[in-house]
Amino acid sequence: MSNSPLSDRCPALLDRYAALDSAAVSDALDQLGLPAGVGGIRPVWGPAAVVGFAVTVGLEPRGDGPAGAHIATTAVETADDRSVIVVDNQGRTDVSCWGGILSLGAARRGVRGVVADGVCRDVAEARELAFPVFSRGAIPATARGRLQQRSTGEPVEVAGLTVEQGDVVVADETGIVVVPRGRAEEVAEIAAGIAARERVIAEEVRAGVALSRAMHDGRLAGGGGGGAVGRPAAEPAVAKESAR
Repeated sequence: MSNSPLSDRCPALLDRYAALDSAAVSDALDQLGLPAGVGGIRPVWGPAAVVGFAVTVGLEPRGDGPAGAHIATTAVETADDRSVIVVDNQGRTDVSCWGGILSLGAARRGVRGVVADGVCRDVAEARELAFPVFSRGAIPATARGRLQQRSTGEPVEVAGLTVEQGDVVVADETGIVVVPRGRAEEVAEIAAGIAARERVIAEEVRAGVALSRAMHDGRLAGGGGGGAVGRPAAEPAVAKESAR
């Protein structure tokens, strides 16, 4: 990643996303008409949440010809402490696309985690390293002789969601969201507003406000329909009609 004004803002941008969860970012993407994220790819060894810039790896079935570098090694070598490695193995669950030595190499470079549209192995090794691995599950079957690297640094797909090099990736126990790098500031601003509104609503519920009053769709969408903490939201129209 180059030393540009945008690069200088990278740590601050990632800090903003680290304060959010995938649901808030998904809602912001929804508001902008962008893909709202995917599920089914989860942390494999315990609760985890990662935020970083995508370093992409595309895989394909092993073809004829001499063996080359092991899958994902070049991506690990180019990643840094702002990176999340994203592996596209087309959702295959019959062969591992990430393993323990890759986790070790990535952890030594400070990589924040890996998101794999496929399955992994050596789960215990990732746990010992405290290295977050998100995948569709685990299997002991090796990639050697079964997979080869198609690309790195090129656009890939994760469960049908396009991921480009440098996009912002947010992965947690709920799912995966991907924010186009050029929209990252805008999405972060909207998501922060959504998260703030939901905190206010949660405080009202804890204070005893009826759930149907506090959790009003108009408020969740930022369109009003309720006041400050402790002040009930406006009655839904249907309730007013029934009282007449």
